[in-house]
Amino acid sequence: MLAIETMRVFNIRGGGLHPVIVELKTKDGITGYGEAAVAYGLGANSVAGMLSDLAPKVIGADATYPRHFWHEIYDNSFWAKGGGAIVFAALSAIDHALWDIKAKALGVPVYDLFGARFESTIEVYANGWNTKHDDVLEWAKAAERPLSEGYRILKCYPLATEAKGSTLRHVQRRQLSDEAFKRAIDRVKTLRKVVGPDVGLMLDLSGGLNNDQLIRFMAVCAELDLVWVEEPLDPFDFQGLRDLKGRWPVPIAAGERIYTRSGFRNLLETGGVDIIMPDIGNCGGMFELVQIAAMAEAYNARVSVHNCASSLCTAISMQAVAATAMAMPLETYPYFSDANDYVQVLKNPPEKAIVNGKLALPTTPGMGAEIDLDAIAPFCAFDSSDS
Repeated sequence: MLAIETMRVFNIRGGGLHPVIVELKTKDGITGYGEAAVAYGLGANSVAGMLSDLAPKVIGADATYPRHFWHEIYDNSFWAKGGGAIVFAALSAIDHALWDIKAKALGVPVYDLFGARFESTIEVYANGWNTKHDDVLEWAKAAERPLSEGYRILKCYPLATEAKGSTLRHVQRRQLSDEAFKRAIDRVKTLRKVVGPDVGLMLDLSGGLNNDQLIRFMAVCAELDLVWVEEPLDPFDFQGLRDLKGRWPVPIAAGERIYTRSGFRNLLETGGVDIIMPDIGNCGGMFELVQIAAMAEAYNARVSVHNCASSLCTAISMQAVAATAMAMPLETYPYFSDANDYVQVLKNPPEKAIVNGKLALPTTPGMGAEIDLDAIAPFCAFDSSDS
């Protein structure tokens, strides 16, 4: 029995991000780590509190059977059913740590527990490379940095503006001024010219446009040979996806703010998405993502794992991508660490090991992540041994 004896929660702040990490340790001294993917926007304090609320259920749980714990919380916490980011981010983090412990106890990578390693290397794409410009030309020319470092697939936010002390500010009230709308169109046209025809481009709209602006913008997108357009509508506008499906010859991606198998079933049943984007740090965890990906196969939809948190979440995401049959390249933010106060939570961050847009899959036991305890120790927000 891999009984959990202690639990710590780290509510980390730095570099404009606030990842929440959980540490579980068994009575035999095996330690596992997980992350709640609320590293941007609001919710970190709430998730840290949710994790401490779950501690009485976690202490004494058996990491031999992570799914038992998942259902204990889902079926008996009341608010998990139909819950959103906070409850599922917390449950995801604990789930990661339990699978990490189980795999370490068996001496295998986590993906081995799911019977698959479809590739020995994982292709990645770069995001977060153009958050410092609000014009057209410099915004597009920022792509020269990731291209010079070997990335061949890029994602960006053509509607967003720079936010001092943070990452980006998205569209307000689903409408752009005529000037801002023209700038967005000029941005994407200029970006395609800057990167050339052979670089994959994804555009994330974050549900920022009303219908008439969206129709005009998507007409431009159809000319740019895009990998996908992400969240053209509000994340929960399932009827809108049904109504608009097939209107443009551009793949549609969505799902970073959808949770659990049930949520993704509703998304897939719209028929309006070609690519789903579960986030392993908030969709329900490791096995939940594997099940979501398997369900997507039945709908003939591909899976692109959303990833916008710390390097730990990148390492965890790699394990799930390895076990996913129809996986697309993994999202990475290679330039988060540019910020002077960025907190690097791993001693072996995957982002530093990317070569020509690819990552070698680790073969070490567990998640393959080596936590930098000295870096995260000052951010400890909960320790079960203190109670």
